[in-house]
Amino acid sequence: MRRMYFLLPDVAHARKVVEELIQNRVEERHIHVLAKRDTPLEDLPEASLAQRTDLKAALERGVAVGGATGALAGLAAVAFPPAGLVVGGGAVLGLAVAGAGFGAWASSLLGISTPNSELKRFEKAIERGELLMMVDVPKNRVQELEDLVKRHHPEAIIRGTEPKMPPFP
Repeated sequence: MRRMYFLLPDVAHARKVVEELIQNRVEERHIHVLAKRDTPLEDLPEASLAQRTDLKAALERGVAVGGATGALAGLAAVAFPPAGLVVGGGAVLGLAVAGAGFGAWASSLLGISTPNSELKRFEKAIERGELLMMVDVPKNRVQELEDLVKRHHPEAIIRGTEPKMPPFP
């Protein structure tokens, strides 16, 4: 999947683009609209917390760092068993899983409060009142849908695509 970015001048234009995308077999769950805080989006598919914040990136980092730290703690426990206890390989796995869980939880708390770093380039346009539309489509449909939007909606500013999308946006 690829994420396409469009800037649109207002809600009315965004609604027309959404309708046209749906008519061209893009599911509504793959369309996300982000606007200035006070803008009523009415029936437009609003960007979720995961799309507006750095939750996903923080979660990935937290799982990796927490899991590695837990595995190292498990290896240390096997190499230097505390107070004469016999510690097996299960301790390494258990501590790695516990570390990954703790890392995911702790980092998600930070990520959810941080704006999505990939959307920084759109901040000024959004503050001016424009709407950012993010559309997740298969790689082979990117050009087709860009052409469709260019042809029918010249007011839309196409701002490129993201090279890859996670399986769960």
